[in-house]
Amino acid sequence: MSQSPIIQVLPYTRIVGQKDLKLALELAYIAPRIGGVLISGQRGTGKSTAVRAFAQMMRGQLPVTLPINATEDRVVGGWKIDELMKGKPDWQDGLLVEADRKGLLYVDEVNLLDDHIVNIILDVTSTGVLVIQREGKSEEVSLAFTLVGTMNPEEGGLRPQLLDRFGLMVGVTTETELDQRREILNTVLAFDEVWSELRDHPDVALPYLLKNAKAEDEAYKQDLLEAKSIFYEVALPNNVVESCVNLTKAFEVQGNRGDYVLALAARAYAALKGAKRATQNHVWAVAEMALQHRRPEVSQGNDVTWTSADSEKVASVLGL
Repeated sequence: MSQSPIIQVLPYTRIVGQKDLKLALELAYIAPRIGGVLISGQRGTGKSTAVRAFAQMMRGQLPVTLPINATEDRVVGGWKIDELMKGKPDWQDGLLVEADRKGLLYVDEVNLLDDHIVNIILDVTSTGVLVIQREGKSEEVSLAFTLVGTMNPEEGGLRPQLLDRFGLMVGVTTETELDQRREILNTVLAFDEVWSELRDHPDVALPYLLKNAKAEDEAYKQDLLEAKSIFYEVALPNNVVESCVNLTKAFEVQGNRGDYVLALAARAYAALKGAKRATQNHVWAVAEMALQHRRPEVSQGNDVTWTSADSEKVASVLGL
C-alpha cells in the first residue's frame, strides 16, 4: 500500500535555533486567549518554515494562509458570485471558518494588509466569535484558532493600535554564529535528500531520518497537548499577578491588555514546564515577547528592538 502524501516541510523538532519564535507559537497554542503571535524579521530567517512546521506537527496539515489581497468576503464568508448571478445563492465560508477547522491562521506580511481586515481577524481572535451578516440577519459563529502574523520591518510597520492587539511579538534575526549557520544548512540539505528519495520512490518505507523526526514531533505534540489540558490548573500566586502589573507600569504600557497577556503567557509557560504554580522565573521568560511591542516609544514610530537595558529593568522589577 502506498504512503499517504507527505508535505515537504522540515519537522518542527528539527528546526535549528529560533528558540523564542517556537516558544511564542507554543504559548499561543496552550493559551489561545493570548491573542496570537506577531513575528518580525527579514526575509529568509525561517519565519514561514517554523509556522508551517508547527501546524504540520499539531494538525497534520499546513495552516490556512491569508493572501495580501484578501477581501472581507473572502475572510468572513460570502455568497459565491457565479452562483448568485444564476439566482442560486450558495454561501461560501471564509478563511476564518477554515482556520477554525485547521487550527491556525497564517498571515504573511500582515503589515501590508488593509487595517480593516486586520481588525476583523484580531477581533475574532480575542473574542472567539465571528459575526456574519447575511439575509438581513446577524449570525454569531464560535471560532478558535492560533493566529500568526509575520512582517518585514523594512517594508513598514503596523499601527500601534494593531500591534497591541497581538498578544506576543518576537523579533527574528539572521543567525550570525558560524556553527549555528552550518547546522542549519546541514539539516536542510539532509532533509532535501529525504524528500527527493520519497518523491522518486513513494512506495518505500519512510527513511529513518524522517521516521525518527516524525516520532520526535509526535512526542512533543503530546507534551503541548498535556500543557494545554492543565493550563487552568496552574496557580497564579498573588506575587506573580503583582509582578505582571508592576512590569506593565514600569514599561508605561497603556491599557490592561498587557497585564492580561503577560499573566496568561507566564501561566502557559509554567504549564509547558509541568509546574503547578507560576513563578517570577516564568514571568521573566515571557516578559520580552509580551511587552516589547507595547512600550510607549513604539507608538511614536520608533524601533521595537528589545535591549539589554529592557532586560535589566524586568529583572529589577521581578527581583531576580
